[in-house]
Amino acid sequence: MDIKVDWNDIRKHFTSCFRSNYFVSIASVDEENCPTVTPVGSLFLGHHQDGFYFEKYLSRLPQHANHNRKICILAVNSSIWFWLKSLFQGIFRSNPAIRLYGELGEKREATEAEKSRFRARIRSTRGLKGNHYLWDDMQYVREVTFTRAEKVNLGDMTRHLN
Repeated sequence: MDIKVDWNDIRKHFTSCFRSNYFVSIASVDEENCPTVTPVGSLFLGHHQDGFYFEKYLSRLPQHANHNRKICILAVNSSIWFWLKSLFQGIFRSNPAIRLYGELGEKREATEAEKSRFRARIRSTRGLKGNHYLWDDMQYVREVTFTRAEKVNLGDMTRHLN
């Protein structure tokens, strides 16, 4: 995949993934080069191979950023209908999973526009008690820049995809 040419398709894929499983997995490594995978439900992709996520409840990613800022993000479309339809047809019409490689930026205070995007994502849970406990006070984001994207190859069912 060409990260610049395919960026809009990558963004659409990530949107589909958040609808089906509400998070992406971010891999990072610590100072001893041991990998850790962290689920993050607050990642938002921008328009120019960039993005941000809210850095609340995350302890390993910020620690790892002190040593190594490189990350890999995996977004899998886990929609049961997507998978059943694809298995029935014997082909994926779109990528079932995409990896983004990038680098963590600095932690900073979230803008009102970023907070608004997050509130829109969790709107369906607004009246629930847990929404208040988990997601009030989302104040800080960490920027991410992406350098490479690749589709996950699942043999014959994905061979025709870019």
